[in-house]
Amino acid sequence: MKKIFTVGLLFLLMAPGVMARTLTAAQDPWPPFVTTDASMPGISVELLTEAMKTQGYDVEFKIMPWARALDSVSKGTIDLLPATWYTEARTDFLHYSDSYLINELTFIKRAGDSFQFSDLSGLQGKTIGIIRDYGYGDAFLASDSFDKPEANNLVTNLKKLLANRIDLTLEDRVVALSVMKEEGMDANAFAFTNKALSSKPLHVTSGKANPDGALFINAYNKGLEAIKANGTFDKIVEKYGIK
Repeated sequence: MKKIFTVGLLFLLMAPGVMARTLTAAQDPWPPFVTTDASMPGISVELLTEAMKTQGYDVEFKIMPWARALDSVSKGTIDLLPATWYTEARTDFLHYSDSYLINELTFIKRAGDSFQFSDLSGLQGKTIGIIRDYGYGDAFLASDSFDKPEANNLVTNLKKLLANRIDLTLEDRVVALSVMKEEGMDANAFAFTNKALSSKPLHVTSGKANPDGALFINAYNKGLEAIKANGTFDKIVEKYGIK
């Protein structure tokens, strides 16, 4: 009887969907990739949730400032960041997944401003609002030919831009337009440069301080392949109007 019970218990524990491990993930609002709407939590959050579900994991997502989320994941107190840009410096403390979408990081200016971006030399003397701990690229961040005051979010930088406190800010166009709409800001008050600073692949990341960090990223990569194969990936992306 004891042997039968033991075998039955093992079968129960191994059954799909039973006793799924819950992982924590966190990030700042970054619509349409990360939102504060529980019914439409964002492309990156939904892709992460569905990919990990295929591998037997549940995901509990929390909204928090980017710098805090990055610090928490790097220390292993939060398991995953759903949407991370690659930087060489971050490879010291983060495991990166395969990329799943691409962001075009474009300069935002006031409507009527004739400025067009060509290369970093054209930014000399300008004040460009950035978001604290975002990965804009090593060359951009290392340049001392222009000022880069930090803010906690894009909304702050957009308001500073309208108040003439900065000359430019930058963000993915889709993200910026989503933020403007969500915040009730007039998109016609802004314009975008024709040329982007860079294309940024999006990755899920986990901290190297997390003993299971590499395991979680491997699971995500397998799950990403699975949801691309079964059509879930395309359904989620189309749901947010990206395709």
